[in-house]
Amino acid sequence: MARRHTPDQVIAKVRQGQKMLNEGRPMIEVIKELQITEATWYRWLQQYGSEKNATQTKAVKDLEKENARLKKLVAEKELAIDILNEVARGKF
Repeated sequence: MARRHTPDQVIAKVRQGQKMLNEGRPMIEVIKELQITEATWYRWLQQYGSEKNATQTKAVKDLEKENARLKKLVAEKELAIDILNEVARGKF
């Protein structure tokens, strides 16, 4: 089963992995300790590797979450309006 990591968890693991690599530990040992695959490491490094990328990616994910919440609210309001219009027309 695939594990999902929050952006904060990913950033922490990338920083931890970079620290271990800077200490001279081999890549195999680093990814085993972080319990991720090599492909995941490189994908995370690309997305969250620099402080700027990490901040931007986290902000985008937060905005996407907020956008989904707002879309749900709008859909619920539209549904409520449709129901009220049908009741007003007597089609209930």
